[in-house]
Amino acid sequence: MNNHQSIRSRSALLPLICLLLVSAGPAMADVEPGDLITKHNVEKVDGLISPGVKWAISNGMELDIVPYQRIRLPRAFQEATEQYSDQAEINEHNELVNWVAGWPFPIIDPSDPQAAAKIMYNRERTHYFSDDLNLHLVDADTGSLYVDAEGNRSYNIERHFVPDWLRMLQYQGRLHHEPTPIFNDNADSTFRKSGLYPLLEPFDLKGVGGISYRYLDQSRQDDTWLYLPAVRRVRRMSTAQRSDALFGQDIDVDSYGGYAGQTAWFEWKLLGQKPMLASLHGENLPPKPCTADGGMTFCEVWEARPDVYVIEGTPKMSNYAYSKRLIFIDKETNFVVYSDLYDQAGELWKVVMQSIRTSTKPNPNADYEYAEPRMFIYAFSVIDMQLMHGTRASIPGMAFPDEPGWYVDVGNDGPGAVTEDWFTVAGLITAGR
Repeated sequence: MNNHQSIRSRSALLPLICLLLVSAGPAMADVEPGDLITKHNVEKVDGLISPGVKWAISNGMELDIVPYQRIRLPRAFQEATEQYSDQAEINEHNELVNWVAGWPFPIIDPSDPQAAAKIMYNRERTHYFSDDLNLHLVDADTGSLYVDAEGNRSYNIERHFVPDWLRMLQYQGRLHHEPTPIFNDNADSTFRKSGLYPLLEPFDLKGVGGISYRYLDQSRQDDTWLYLPAVRRVRRMSTAQRSDALFGQDIDVDSYGGYAGQTAWFEWKLLGQKPMLASLHGENLPPKPCTADGGMTFCEVWEARPDVYVIEGTPKMSNYAYSKRLIFIDKETNFVVYSDLYDQAGELWKVVMQSIRTSTKPNPNADYEYAEPRMFIYAFSVIDMQLMHGTRASIPGMAFPDEPGWYVDVGNDGPGAVTEDWFTVAGLITAGR
């Protein structure tokens, strides 16, 4: 059998292998609160984590197992779900129609042929923000994992990144600030606008940034613009390029939050649902880098979640970087807890792992808090297992312990608020100069 035949054979077996992963593994009772999962006993959690997470544990990440805690939906989001969900549908083009606000599909039959797409739309129409999301002073390190002759691991940081802001503005599904639930004055016909700019570090990339528009017309590709002040030029990126890692980092635009790409531009398959481990009640802020892998990942408390969906996504774009994504979504919250990314040969390539806090405060040191507990992704790691390379990020950055970091649903005049002009090419260029 030649190499091409071997690759095709492995790719053909992947759906079967994934189904076996969903059904295999020990009973959840084999893992109890108080357990510490390390590379020495990682087999204990086989079937309760993804293959990518297992790789990270085998190379030094540790899981401190704690009891499960239920996470309740914010009241306004729950009310919107009850009011509007009965009218949402997915059409023949895999597009969501007649959605207003809240989760479009609060009850999903696993035997429904559209079940996977419905789960992915629930993930996109999220409750962790509905009007706007503003993240301040995120920081990220990227570097290589080195293993010496004795098997000791170290994380050699190559570059440090600090963007000033990462922001998202929602034009549909709004619950807290006028206009609700949708912008009537929406000249660009956008569903959501987002941006990350300007970079403050490293020095040679100072001023770099990007903005992206996702449109109400889901058959239309996202528009993404990248500003490079060194050449005084704005570069327009294609949808396929959103899967490319930039500036030496390991994460791509479509992998933010576990998956940030267009739902309608993938074919989705529900491989199953089962109990799995995830980190949704993190206790360390700033996050605590693991010592056994040199700090490439974060060590945190993990809990047994009773139901996690395993979703396989295959891109419709032929030049997309990944052949597929395996996305693991907590059923209770519709949050992506981690995802495994596969290369064009069908081999495991990268893993994206998220550390999540659930609290009324985005940071214990913040001088304000929300009336109800909210969910905050305060850290994540992306590991390229083939290159032994990784990127870790914290929100807020570890150098800014007193910064709240998160400003959620603040409207036009709350802390961290911004006007629509921020989400323009002109605003991007002005900030980068």
